[in-house]
Amino acid sequence: MTLLRTTANDPRLSQPDSLVEQMLEQMLFATGRRAGQSERNSWRRSLPVLAEDLRQAGLGDVEMLLEYHMPLTSKRADVVLAGVHPGTGAPSYVVVELKQWTAAYSFEDSPDLVEVPGMPGGPKLNPIEQVRGYCDYMTDFARALHDQPDALAGLAYLHNAADPSLVADLRTVPVTTTGQLFTAAERGKLHDFLRTRLAPGASGSSSADMLLKSAVAPSRQLLKVAADEVRSRPQFHLLGNQQLAVDLVMHSVEASRRSNSKRIIVVSGGPGSGKSVIALELLGELARQGRTVLHATGSRSFTQTLRRVAGHRAPRVQKMFKYFNQFMAAETNGLDVLIMDEAHRIRETSVNRYTRAELRTDRPQVDELIAAARVPVFLLDEHQVVRPGEMGSLRQITAYAESIGVDVFHIPLDEQFRCGGSEEYVHWVQKLLGLADDTPAAWEPDPQFGVEIVDSPEELERRLEAKMTAGYSARMTAGYCWPWSDARKDGTLVPDVQIEGWARPWNVKGDRKVGDAPPSALWATQDGGFGQVGCVYTAQGFEYDWNGVILGPDLVWRGEGFTTVREANKDPDFRNRNKVPEPRFDLLVRHIYKVLLTRGMVGTVIYSTDERTREALRRLIPPGA
Repeated sequence: MTLLRTTANDPRLSQPDSLVEQMLEQMLFATGRRAGQSERNSWRRSLPVLAEDLRQAGLGDVEMLLEYHMPLTSKRADVVLAGVHPGTGAPSYVVVELKQWTAAYSFEDSPDLVEVPGMPGGPKLNPIEQVRGYCDYMTDFARALHDQPDALAGLAYLHNAADPSLVADLRTVPVTTTGQLFTAAERGKLHDFLRTRLAPGASGSSSADMLLKSAVAPSRQLLKVAADEVRSRPQFHLLGNQQLAVDLVMHSVEASRRSNSKRIIVVSGGPGSGKSVIALELLGELARQGRTVLHATGSRSFTQTLRRVAGHRAPRVQKMFKYFNQFMAAETNGLDVLIMDEAHRIRETSVNRYTRAELRTDRPQVDELIAAARVPVFLLDEHQVVRPGEMGSLRQITAYAESIGVDVFHIPLDEQFRCGGSEEYVHWVQKLLGLADDTPAAWEPDPQFGVEIVDSPEELERRLEAKMTAGYSARMTAGYCWPWSDARKDGTLVPDVQIEGWARPWNVKGDRKVGDAPPSALWATQDGGFGQVGCVYTAQGFEYDWNGVILGPDLVWRGEGFTTVREANKDPDFRNRNKVPEPRFDLLVRHIYKVLLTRGMVGTVIYSTDERTREALRRLIPPGA
């Protein structure tokens, strides 16, 4: 998918204001949002320059795919040029990253990280590495490029950089076919390079068709490749700020050791933005380099699953996965890096009823975690705070870091890799649940992600069973609106989730399987999990192809949107109204359903126990969406 498909000869490219308006319309239609001012300025100032260069190079008939939407992610490349290779006659593509920079310098002598004068937000990724990452990713996931080793090239074009010496630091990284750099002073070289990849006078229409209609290769689901990621070699191609986060951490490890200092890095992003991929990439690379590094979460399910999958037959690897409350007595700066995945689950204190007397202090948990490593790395999503007492937010971490005089670097992740890469679906869910400024809106069908509404739990289960028969993975989840019994003495589970004549048990409570049902921590990933209903605590952090969600009576549609019903919620953590007042309860319930609604990779099937809610959802979700 692309926002606009055109050629350099298109007269719209010589009318920047008209071009921008058309692209804004396309973006609003495709994503439900409008581009920011900086993005509009980039289109207005950069695209006509590139079009003029193509015309001067004799490549006016080459297809320009503007804002090309890469497979299985919300990430877009500025431009993909589609044409014919001058030597082979085969389809040929050039990915172009457009930058308006006039100068850029290495960040603290790092070749991968750069500072751009006048640009806020800390270091940026070297654009050569950025476009090379795009090419690697497209080669992996666009099947039209498989077995075509010379079909793809990539370049960064700094069309405002009139003095190449002011961007010379960018060229300290290796230059390859998929990672080139050209400036305003090197337009002739740019034209020459483009003509080695794209034949002048040849139409790129069929090549563009082939790429846009390409089948998509399966995604690498995190836990399926976790072992190789940690033990042997990288398994994921990181994009944009994902790669920036990894490079900044690797650079900070060296810088902090040289200066005997500490630096905190916070990476924030929504569900499926790649936080856990970054965590495993860092864990594997740092371990392979012999650095002292540990991974920690506040999620028993996520930690135990990582221990089982990544540490299979490797006890040393299992010991790399810890919990947030295991650093109360850690040596100060004893680690090079502590990676805190799901950091929104950090709590006010690590003390609980099992804590030894000598460790019972009022020390904040965030202080213990920051103290344990020279480079603490927090990966978080503030919309996934779902329990009372969870404290992991960018504001709280930054405020605490400032109070102890430690610098913080924040890297936001805007990419979306879950939900078929459909940022539109994630935005739709946020609006639906009242977690965005916009009001709830009708779902616009998206070829990348399916959304279905059903009228009974039986129908929800049948739909998901059909998906599994077709080879997909699937799970059912629900809000905590039913009691949760222990397993019976005869080794069976109690079907607590009862909706009229349909009844199923919750997932297993403990760490041992019950019959064919896997233990709690492995419900989302191990065979046998489909027969039970999962809750937010076992689903959070995981993904499966098809996602069935039961909206319980604690979230119902009244008037123009959802309202929460405290009396319908059975979660024992929410019983104390003094600790969880009404506004906090309302927000946490909406966060819980946001987590549940964004677990799917391919699609979501929704059922509500409330008839008026089903009617409202029917109006918002068209049949066959």
